[in-house]
Amino acid sequence: MAATEPRHVVRRPARADARRNFDALLDAARTVFAAEGAGASLEGIARLAGVNIATLYRNFPTRGHLFEAVYLDEVEALATMAAEPGGLEPWEALESWLRQFVSYATTKKAIYDAIAHREEMFVSGRDMIHAAGRPLLERAQQAGLARGDVTFDDVLFLVNGVSGANFVQEAQRDRVLTMALDGIRPPSNHR
Repeated sequence: MAATEPRHVVRRPARADARRNFDALLDAARTVFAAEGAGASLEGIARLAGVNIATLYRNFPTRGHLFEAVYLDEVEALATMAAEPGGLEPWEALESWLRQFVSYATTKKAIYDAIAHREEMFVSGRDMIHAAGRPLLERAQQAGLARGDVTFDDVLFLVNGVSGANFVQEAQRDRVLTMALDGIRPPSNHR
């Protein structure tokens, strides 16, 4: 199996209405877990998604199933975003992807302890992230828009540091992330 092929995937229902409920539950869980942590109320997640608790349990029989689905959905979204940069220039594609990565890292931080026993899932997710993000950095480097001495691991350490901090406001996190991203650019390309 190639490193870019996911070993784990989120399996969405086939019916359109069931898929809408499933996706609404994932979005709500992502929001609630990021704000309240892994112990957040499942009833609150169902309410935010606009469904009843039975619909949540039909899709995710246990809290662990919901944690895993949220994590895998985030990884898949990162991989898709990297594969389809939407015509963005090299730096904009990298910056956009890294900002999405910060959101992913915040969600992962909230649920990590709850699913830490799933080592294979995290390794698979890490492999997908590297396969998705590394080409974006290389493309920005080839265009002279990112420092040539920066590795993708360096970038992940930098961005993980930002995402791991407990910011008072989201605007503060965005400012700090912008400062961090400026460190990836060659000195002549700072805004």
